[in-house]
Amino acid sequence: MTLSPLARAFAATGRSAIPWADAECDLARPLTLHGYRPANHRPENPVVIVQHGMMRNGDDYRDFWIPAADRHGLLIVAPTYGKQAWPEAEHYNNGLVLDDLGQPRPRESWGYAIPQRVFAALRAAGVTTRDKAHLFGHSAGGQFGHRLMSTQPHDWLEEATIGNPGWYTLPTLEKPFPEGMGGIGLGDAEVEALLAFPMTILAGDQDIETDGASLPSQPAALAQGPHRFARAHTYLAAGQAEAARRGVACNWKLVPVAGVGHDGRAMSAVCAALWFEGRLISAAEAGVSSEKVA
Repeated sequence: MTLSPLARAFAATGRSAIPWADAECDLARPLTLHGYRPANHRPENPVVIVQHGMMRNGDDYRDFWIPAADRHGLLIVAPTYGKQAWPEAEHYNNGLVLDDLGQPRPRESWGYAIPQRVFAALRAAGVTTRDKAHLFGHSAGGQFGHRLMSTQPHDWLEEATIGNPGWYTLPTLEKPFPEGMGGIGLGDAEVEALLAFPMTILAGDQDIETDGASLPSQPAALAQGPHRFARAHTYLAAGQAEAARRGVACNWKLVPVAGVGHDGRAMSAVCAALWFEGRLISAAEAGVSSEKVA
């Protein structure tokens, strides 16, 4: 029997880097799937899809999850939207939703649709027998992650956690994308599905820089607060207000993380402990030095 490229890549334990081309999005914009399969992994074990930050460093984000993968037998897959093919925020963070004229592209061609297709391919290849995956994104990957949750089906996800996004797409059709969910073909069903999903927002209480080079500073972002920690609270409040207006529940949860700033490694460890150990670990347990904690 001839194994698929995914099956071959994950047949061995350890790290892997798998070329990926997504025909429904754009074959001219290839990706790399940075994967990790621990020795104790079994096909029925959880799958974690990890979305990297603005540095397009999916290999690093994959590695941030290796301790948790080894401990819990997790399969880690970090779809990496490389800088050459996905150079700007509109391509990665904002999901290639709009074309060069500012008009919506077909929804199946958005970058946000790719992780679900990757997970479906893992299932088809027999790498996993899980029905659903876990999704984690940090920084630009947190932007990507909550916009994925805003625009895509959720039936393939059992958990979704975003950490320290620079700014948020608000859960309203009254503001155009990416400030809100308006003008790109979404409707009430998508807003209410987003509000209903028990999404976790991780917010480092030391992620409070107000003038960093990577901190979004356009008017729509500044309106959400002076720094990432404040903007997380603004997003939760917006979700709660929209849910109250619609007479539905907002099932999101905001988890402040004491002593942690804009740190993808630490937030990955925090997320893993919440998901697979049911506890919020300290900054020191997450790998933040005492100097940084202070």
